[in-house]
Amino acid sequence: MRKEDQKPPRCAVTRREFLLSSAGALAASTVTIGGLWPDAAEAVPAQVVTYPRKFIARLSALRDNQPVDFDYPDELANSASMLVKLGGVRGGGGIGPQGDVVAFSYLCTHQGGPLQGTYLAEGPHRILGQCPLHLTTYDLTRHGIVVAGQAVESLPQVLLELDGDEIFAVGLMGLLFGRHHNLLAGEGA
Repeated sequence: MRKEDQKPPRCAVTRREFLLSSAGALAASTVTIGGLWPDAAEAVPAQVVTYPRKFIARLSALRDNQPVDFDYPDELANSASMLVKLGGVRGGGGIGPQGDVVAFSYLCTHQGGPLQGTYLAEGPHRILGQCPLHLTTYDLTRHGIVVAGQAVESLPQVLLELDGDEIFAVGLMGLLFGRHHNLLAGEGA
């Protein structure tokens, strides 16, 4: 028999049979899922975390490009942070008349390397780093995004509030290195 004369083998299931059985399976799974979670359509209340409000410094006492060290949100070793006035260069999330006062964690997001003493202000650039472990640097004018290095997450930014001349830390944007939660159990929930 010639190849051209051979008929293709018949499939065990036609397209119509397949589609009908697939629709039935989908309907059955939908009913099963609805049976497992009957209240799935109800709204779930959001969990709100309240960070401590902590006095950090007076705006009038800050000097351009001179970091002020503090711990936030607690006094543990991996909560070291810095507050800095960027010398008139606006920072993402910055406070003050020029929007140039920002605060960040001192721990590199890659492997927790210490960033104390690495603040650099050159021209319009305000960076923290290089991390001594893998040379990561962060841009403090753009919410601590990674400029170069091994890290893939931005530096956790401390949220600030200005009350007259007083600067308060009021929250964190991002997760501190080495933690599953920024607050200890029982705090701020």
